[in-house]
Amino acid sequence: MNLLIFSKVISIASCVAVVSPMASALAASTLPNAIEAKATNPTEQLLADRSVSDYAGNNAPEIVKTAVLQDIAQRTNLGISTLRIVKAEKITWPDGCLGLKGNGICSKPLVPGWQVVVAGNRQMWVYRTDEAGTLAILDEESSQVASAMMARVQSLTQQSSSRTTMQRRTVTLQQRSTQTSAMSVASRQSVAVKSKKPGFTLAILQPSGNFSEVISRISVKTKRGKGYAKERFLGDYKYKMKHKAKFVKGLKAGDRVVVRLYDLQNRFLGYSEFECLSANTMVNLILSANPTGYKVIRTVYGLDTDFDGRIDAGATTYDYFTQVSGQRVSFLSSSREVQVSQFQVQGLSAVAASSVYPTSFTQSEFALVRQSMSVTNSNLAEALQATPGSLVQVTEVNDDGSSTYDISQLMMDYREVGVARNLKVKFSDVYSDHWAKDFIAELAALEIIEGFPDGSFRPDEQLTRAQFAAMISQAFDRVKVRGAMSFKDVSTAFWAYNAIREAYQMGFLRTYGSQFNPDQALSRLEVLLGFAQGLNYSVTGSTETILAAYSDAAMIRTDVRSAIAALTERGIVVNYPHVQTLNAEKVATRAEVCALLYKALVSTGEVTDISSRYTVEGKDAEYKKIDDDDDDDDDDTKIRRRNCNQGIGNGAEGCDPGKSRPHGGSNDEGGRTPGRR
Repeated sequence: MNLLIFSKVISIASCVAVVSPMASALAASTLPNAIEAKATNPTEQLLADRSVSDYAGNNAPEIVKTAVLQDIAQRTNLGISTLRIVKAEKITWPDGCLGLKGNGICSKPLVPGWQVVVAGNRQMWVYRTDEAGTLAILDEESSQVASAMMARVQSLTQQSSSRTTMQRRTVTLQQRSTQTSAMSVASRQSVAVKSKKPGFTLAILQPSGNFSEVISRISVKTKRGKGYAKERFLGDYKYKMKHKAKFVKGLKAGDRVVVRLYDLQNRFLGYSEFECLSANTMVNLILSANPTGYKVIRTVYGLDTDFDGRIDAGATTYDYFTQVSGQRVSFLSSSREVQVSQFQVQGLSAVAASSVYPTSFTQSEFALVRQSMSVTNSNLAEALQATPGSLVQVTEVNDDGSSTYDISQLMMDYREVGVARNLKVKFSDVYSDHWAKDFIAELAALEIIEGFPDGSFRPDEQLTRAQFAAMISQAFDRVKVRGAMSFKDVSTAFWAYNAIREAYQMGFLRTYGSQFNPDQALSRLEVLLGFAQGLNYSVTGSTETILAAYSDAAMIRTDVRSAIAALTERGIVVNYPHVQTLNAEKVATRAEVCALLYKALVSTGEVTDISSRYTVEGKDAEYKKIDDDDDDDDDDTKIRRRNCNQGIGNGAEGCDPGKSRPHGGSNDEGGRTPGRR
């Protein structure tokens, strides 16, 4: 048994070490924001066989090491003497945020600096710094991965109790492998050890035990590029104290979940927000001894990759307080003004003097710490403004801990009352039996498309190249595969100027020399090829076998057959009204493009599938579509939309090129001048 453990540990360490140098070369899929100042050393492939001491951070300036160690000590209350720098690598970061999104304005290009890995007794931290150490940012995702690897191997180590020489040697090698593997993971970000996709388990606690039940109103602010989509309602849930419920699917790392608490008389008790981590997140909300009078909530959360209802050993634990006064909430930077004795729970860490927040809560444009913000406003979803039980039925959480809720389904179930009031998801000309109704409504709820000022969507109208570019720029935030191009027929004043540049740089649109032809209608084939090229999909099965699904397969051009087959494999192709007819040269309608775009988002794991009898299923396709119930994590990335409503698929004029704030939606199809109302 001990030899088996030893074998597994060494195998993991060796695999991570060998894969990471290769994976780092794939910048688009691993660390696209880091530009290494030196070439990868080929001997790094032998990482698992080398002593950890070989990687000591002696080459980093003392000022850099000091800045990192002091930041960790402040976050954790650990003594600096208990910490050890195990690796420091020189890195040139691509911007002033050191390649980490959501940390403010990142206009400064190419910042030389360091990546520093620090180990404690049970945890590891990965930092990004500038050259002088004046800026030191915790890379939270890499830290979680490294700590999880460390904890797992230490757990294996603890299973061996024998004192033989061989076993002691095994333990030594395991410890080396633990730190070596964690360093490799943190350094290259190429290996994930997450056991489940992002989701969360929520528990409501009250140490004094004098409060029996509470209603938890849950909503989500989806991460979109550097910002967040508008808050979306996920339901009201009645909890008994200490009970837990799981919320799965439909979330990704970086999304913010909002919880408002009420008593059974619908009196507002408190408010908290937390950030979804890279795997399942265990969240504990702790009430005071007098929740109706002392409206303070302690939030304690961290990774729970094995779903045992406890924060993983070695994982970063976030711990902070929120205090409500009237209809405003404050995120406190410390516990000094809190009656901490009321919030201590057996099994959770003691309350620290300084709060521990995720970086985005403290350093980004959307920071919450030391802010006082309103918990309600007139633009919130209808369901978020109604009292619990008056508009949407309250769901009772089971006593046995079996309650599990599908977030993606909840979003669709509550769509009409659960999105912000200024988002329109029903259109006057998209009837209840329209074949593309759900695709259109969900894309509107996701803030990717909009209708027209008269309340219509015009689903059967053709779509122009400029409008398609606007939809692409809203839906995707992928690595730019080519430089920007200045088109002679697209001026900087054109309503879709920025959207066209972005869609072109991401590879979604073909061009005609120096002309873009923004007002030209798109064929279905052009739309399909845009997705195949932008998503870089290639066929894995037999092209001809897959294309046999189409009655007009003989009409598909030779040069595009493999691309159409690749999209068919992934369930992206939707044919209306005849599912077996591709009709590639037909001009694409707005409804058709919405269906294709939504299915493209499904293929990348960004959204949950919407079934349609018009979706083509490729025969004998070897490609298996993403299953949200699996345990791997190869589908939890990629898509982010921009904040600027540049067209959002209808030629909207309401967004000035170069700006990133939404200005409302209208259209350019009624003879009006872009930019005017």
